[in-house]
Amino acid sequence: MREEGVDLLFLAPSADLEYLTGAERGVPNFGQVSYAHGWVAGAFFRLDAEPVFVLPRMVAAFELQGFEAPGDLVVVNETDDGPRLFADVVAKLGSPAVVAVGDRVWAEATLQLGTLLGFDRLRTASTLVNDLRRVKSNEELAAMGRAIAAVEGTMEAVAPKVVPGVSMLDLLEEVEHELLARGSKTPSFATHIFTGLGPGELDSSTETAREPISEGTSVMFDFGGVVDGYCSDFGRTVYCGEPPDDYRETYEIMLAAQEAGRAAATAGTLAREVNAACRAPIEAAGLGEHFRHRMGHGIGLDVHEKPFISAEDETPLEPGMTFTDEPSIIIPGRYSVRIEDIVVCEESGGRKLGSHPPDLVWTTSRRPA
Repeated sequence: MREEGVDLLFLAPSADLEYLTGAERGVPNFGQVSYAHGWVAGAFFRLDAEPVFVLPRMVAAFELQGFEAPGDLVVVNETDDGPRLFADVVAKLGSPAVVAVGDRVWAEATLQLGTLLGFDRLRTASTLVNDLRRVKSNEELAAMGRAIAAVEGTMEAVAPKVVPGVSMLDLLEEVEHELLARGSKTPSFATHIFTGLGPGELDSSTETAREPISEGTSVMFDFGGVVDGYCSDFGRTVYCGEPPDDYRETYEIMLAAQEAGRAAATAGTLAREVNAACRAPIEAAGLGEHFRHRMGHGIGLDVHEKPFISAEDETPLEPGMTFTDEPSIIIPGRYSVRIEDIVVCEESGGRKLGSHPPDLVWTTSRRPA
């Protein structure tokens, strides 16, 4: 804050707030949860002072039950005058010249801050905490390793179940059961299992979720877990039946792309250059149009964090940055392949954090009657 000339920082409940104070986020809900005066939720940070938390009663009593605020705490009850109490807190924080507002702050809170302090004083806080969070400590890497172990164990358990007659929904339920059994608090994002064939493809998120697969189907897995607040993001492809030669060749091209991206992730290399290195083997094989994704994205307390390992990102990689390496080749009407692992940047290149083998997996057994 001092280096960037920020006098006051306001963060809503988020990965940023959890990183700085230990205020744990709950499991996400579908849609937005609303409380009376819910917009006030957050904490103010000043230079050389303890934070000041402002929380609606429902958040303090239930979402952050047992949390001991490292600083002052103002609880806003349902029958209170929320705007007045919020204004009272802000008035006691002095007259800051620059106020940074977190990405997860409600619009109403931002409007209140602008009205109280001046809209010309507001700026986004998106880079302030991200610059700290993007480089992981050994403790953070250990937590991510536990989240990775949960998904790798899940994949090992579920892969043999990709047999004729199973549906994408069957596989999704197996994945999410195994994740919970292995200690994941929640999926880190919506589990996705699909064939990627274009119109008529089988997909766990569409009306085709319950349709049974037949032999000769390539099934792609994309899922993650959360352990000790840190996320994993993982992917593999399982072929139902005996894979044809051209499929095997395409799979090897994808593996070469993943390895090229990992090897290029040296300290100081720009994120976009790492993305280009990952794409190169696929483009050299004439399949560039079928790699419609990016190499990956940063990951940690959030499943998607900056920097992005993508064409537009100019961020130089630093040792300790963690990100996904997830090339895919999706050829509509034919077949699709994808793989995803998390790597950590080191001086000489990326190091894969997990241990699940990347080898092509196929199944031949039929589903029990």
